[in-house]
This record gives sequence, structure tokens and C-alpha cells, in this order.
Amino acid sequence: MKRSRINEIIQEADTFIRSHGYSLPPFAYFSPEELRAADHDQIKTRRMGWDITDYGEGAFDEMGLFLFTTRNGLNKDLGQKSAMLYAEKIMISRDNQLSPMHRHDIKVEDIINRGGGDLVLKLYMADASGGIDHDARVEVMCDGLPRSVEAGGLLKLKPGESVTLFPNNWHAFWGEGGDVLIGEVSTVNDDMTDNIFAKPIGRFANVEEDEAPLHLLVSDYDTLL
Repeated sequence: MKRSRINEIIQEADTFIRSHGYSLPPFAYFSPEELRAADHDQIKTRRMGWDITDYGEGAFDEMGLFLFTTRNGLNKDLGQKSAMLYAEKIMISRDNQLSPMHRHDIKVEDIINRGGGDLVLKLYMADASGGIDHDARVEVMCDGLPRSVEAGGLLKLKPGESVTLFPNNWHAFWGEGGDVLIGEVSTVNDDMTDNIFAKPIGRFANVEEDEAPLHLLVSDYDTLL
């Protein structure tokens, strides 16, 4: 992705987020220079901040996702009694923009439609080896109530509705009828190691530096800070 397009998406996303009455934390608006100068160690270590991906495929409008991680624990603290064992993200899935089929090894997550269009999820169970089970029905919980769909079935979440997904739940999702503001509340989030995709794609975008970054992405921290 060109950096100029990433900068545009950041501005578009900020406007969309604000239109739903949600405000990002102050560090979201640090310039790259401010982030370098600030005490940013925890932001960097916890990989909090802007995240825009086309999964390395170069077609963001068709397959991509906007994310902002507002808070995050650390993998090393998992299993402790008194630790930050959770994460929160705000995301935008555009109308008919696919977030491709994937699952996690560790993360349990609530995916919440915070407003906009409907959020549609395609669901499968994992088989004994972790692959996709094309036969087993999928049993999930939506706002405390059990829901069941056939393998590869679609679950539609309207604004205000949510689903809880476990590591054995394969899922892909997209917006329908408009862009969707999505909340994610989960156990510790590790996008470096805890994403298993059904097809061999990347988690982060390959960035072409055609202009200076408006704000750094979490994928920039290791190279630009």
C-alpha cells in the first residue's frame, strides 16, 4: 500500500469513528516525531495504535481492515493472577470488504457491531489438527445466548449485537449495507504470532513510502522508532 493511501484511510477512519461518538486516546494523534520523543515504550511494547492492512495483497477495498488497538496486555503475563490479560480494539470493516478466513491459537474475542451496517461472519469449527472442519456445526454465544450455524454458515450481527469466538472458531467477516464500526474485546492480542490464516497471506501491509506518514502504524514501530 502507498503511504499516501494509508494516510487517507487514517483520516477517513477518524471521521467515521467520531461520527459514532467514539473518541480515540490522545496517543492516537501523536506525530511520528512526537511518538519518538515521548515516553512511548509501553505503546510500542504492547503494539498499541494504528493498524491498516491489505494482508499484503494490494487490494484494500476488496480485502482489508482498519484497526486501532487502544489497550493490550503482554503474552508473558498470561496465567498470572494480577496482570493485564486483556486487549481492546476499534475496527472498521467496509461494505463488502473481506477480512479473510482465520483463527487464533490463544485469543478469545468478543466481536461487537458498534454501529453502521450489518457485520456478517462466515464460520467454521477447527478440526483435530487445527484445520477447517467442513462438516461440524458451529456453536457460538451471542450476547449470552447460544447460536448455531452449519459449517460455512453466515452469522449476521446488527448494531449492538456481538459474538464470542474461541480459538477453535474459524471466521471471516465483512460489512453489509454500509461500513461497520467494530469493537473487539479479547484476551491479550498478539498479531505477530497469533493469526492463522486459511490461505498463505500476510498479516500486515507492504508499505510504499511515497510520502511522510501522518501517524505511525504498529507495523512501523520496529523500523521507524
